[in-house]
Amino acid sequence: MTEHHDSGTGPPDEYVEAEIHRLLAEDPAVAEQGISVVWTERGLVLYGEVESAHRRAEILRRVSERFPDVPVSTDIGVIRAQAPTDVEQLP
Repeated sequence: MTEHHDSGTGPPDEYVEAEIHRLLAEDPAVAEQGISVVWTERGLVLYGEVESAHRRAEILRRVSERFPDVPVSTDIGVIRAQAPTDVEQLP
């Protein structure tokens, strides 16, 4: 669900969201498709999960650079992408 903001200028929210998705998916340094974009009264919030804190910071940096006049925050979690190192004991 997208909350719309009323900035009075700039492209509609749907265009900004589509541009962010395209930026994150097509940029070889990021190549991320699982990020959701939500507008709130305080700005843009990015949601999803990525494999490292570095990737999360890179996503936030690139979106902030592309939309410098929009406050951007993140609720992107970091998930483990490596195989477990411990053997799981089942009862």
